[in-house]
Amino acid sequence: MKLIDAIKVLEAYDKKGRFVYKNQDLAKLLHSNTTKALAACLSRLTEKGVLIRAIKGVYVYGFSEHKTKFILEHIAKAMRRGEYTYVSLESILSEYGVISQIPIDRLTLMTTGRKGEYKTPFGVIELTHTKRSINDILINSVDVDRPLRIATKHAALRDLYRVGRNTHLIDKGLIDDD
Repeated sequence: MKLIDAIKVLEAYDKKGRFVYKNQDLAKLLHSNTTKALAACLSRLTEKGVLIRAIKGVYVYGFSEHKTKFILEHIAKAMRRGEYTYVSLESILSEYGVISQIPIDRLTLMTTGRKGEYKTPFGVIELTHTKRSINDILINSVDVDRPLRIATKHAALRDLYRVGRNTHLIDKGLIDDD
């Protein structure tokens, strides 16, 4: 596919709010029917800045009007498609004001998928595996106007204690406030 045609396709999806893609998505959108053709197309598009490689197999449309403060959540959502993933631990506890530090370039998530730490051009995504049931996750997280669900304050505290790190950052006086 020609560069200008690829930009038109990606621009059309960007207008619909879609700007993070997995390899499989791009293969369909860009009509690349072989692995070799897709690799060549992705190489050309990243070289020109049309796509930004977030991590292996996940790309961000470089000219997107929708890149927001939630870009790491969009990337994580693409990475763990088919798994339950939610914002928890230090990231959400900081938003609730329960811990004293604000993670600047790091997003901490719980997932039913694999754990791992992924460095992207937009920051670090830290995934911690949970064995909690889907029902437990749904009951103890909220769907707000962002790409991923967020843990309730009590669920995030429970996750942090389970992981066993940075518990010294918790402001105990703010735990019971809702």
